[in-house]
Amino acid sequence: MHRHVKELIQSQTPESMDRIRSLVNAIVEAKNSGSRVVVCTGSGPNIHEGVTTLLAELIRVGIVDGILTSSAVIAHEMAGSLDRVHRVNGHALGLDTSVLPRDGRFEVTVMSDEDLAVVEREMAIDRDLIRRAMSAPGDTIIKAAGNMAYPMGLRTEILARDAVQMAKSVGLSLEAALGLGADDRTMIGAAAKRGVPVLVSVPQLVGGGTVGLSIGDAISITERCSRIARLLGSAQVIIESGVALTQEIHDGPFETWTGHGIWPAWEGMSTYSLRGRTLARIDLDKNLELAWQYQRRSGMVQDAITRGLPKTKLTGIPFRMEMSGFARLETSLPLVGDIGQMWPIIASLAADALHIELEFVSAPQETPEGKAMRDWIVENVKPVCRKTMMEGIRSVEL
Repeated sequence: MHRHVKELIQSQTPESMDRIRSLVNAIVEAKNSGSRVVVCTGSGPNIHEGVTTLLAELIRVGIVDGILTSSAVIAHEMAGSLDRVHRVNGHALGLDTSVLPRDGRFEVTVMSDEDLAVVEREMAIDRDLIRRAMSAPGDTIIKAAGNMAYPMGLRTEILARDAVQMAKSVGLSLEAALGLGADDRTMIGAAAKRGVPVLVSVPQLVGGGTVGLSIGDAISITERCSRIARLLGSAQVIIESGVALTQEIHDGPFETWTGHGIWPAWEGMSTYSLRGRTLARIDLDKNLELAWQYQRRSGMVQDAITRGLPKTKLTGIPFRMEMSGFARLETSLPLVGDIGQMWPIIASLAADALHIELEFVSAPQETPEGKAMRDWIVENVKPVCRKTMMEGIRSVEL
């Protein structure tokens, strides 16, 4: 086990480690019985903390069997997860300030001439703009890749538009199509290699710019919800990692135990139930724990629903929607804490118990190990290769 993981374990409270071990035991039991483990991730922190790169590793070794995520994460993975950008005064470069963000900064991707030449074969690039921006005073930082920096942010949007028609022609989701040309150390790349589903949930479609629109255009909302329901219905363990609006994800339109699947089931459609499944949530919000405790001690959350009363007023805490179905599910498990700390522990303990060696383990971004990890991701995790992706799509059997 990595030294930094041992230090993270020592820094956790006994209660936190009890919860983590309960989740690890559920993961190990699921894998040993041939069942599936599915992870639902948000964007931002999961990218910055190396969690998505760790999940790619867990897909590679067969511990994670499916991913639900956001269009923003797909956009970032298309560009290599993390990249280094140089941020300068856009007005000084002569750019139209009406299209610049509120701080007026313009970002340029720091990349080698070789990588820039690859992108230039796909799209016209203003090398003079890049030269002037790179020589201007500013700050150079690591951030989520393929976002607002030129040219990789623009390239990501163009690539999504180019890929969506080909994906539709062979019946692929855009996530699957992009994965055919993605780096193996991204979730979409690792999943494509192992035939594992990666899907953007409906609440998470908006946020990836044109990527989100293209993902939404590739397959219908009904088909997307059906695929998500089949994935969740196949899982014994579902882990939610730093993501909002999860009640609309884990119960959705086709779940019958805590959700709204009664009428689709009534009409004879395919549905699934969360009953008996482990639903774990890693979240910084301590109110999640309070809501969960209220339900365990007195059934207060279910009572509010049964009586048609507002849960916020009855419990006295700010009540986010996802707390409702989560708290009422008998086998739910809250892990209140930092995903950057919890995921390396969960992954390492599960891998050890399953006698699997991990080649990559993430670290909290503020630690020395985390800083080195982020540099490694920038240098080693590459953007989607357009040529490889197109070849992969063309090889799909109809």
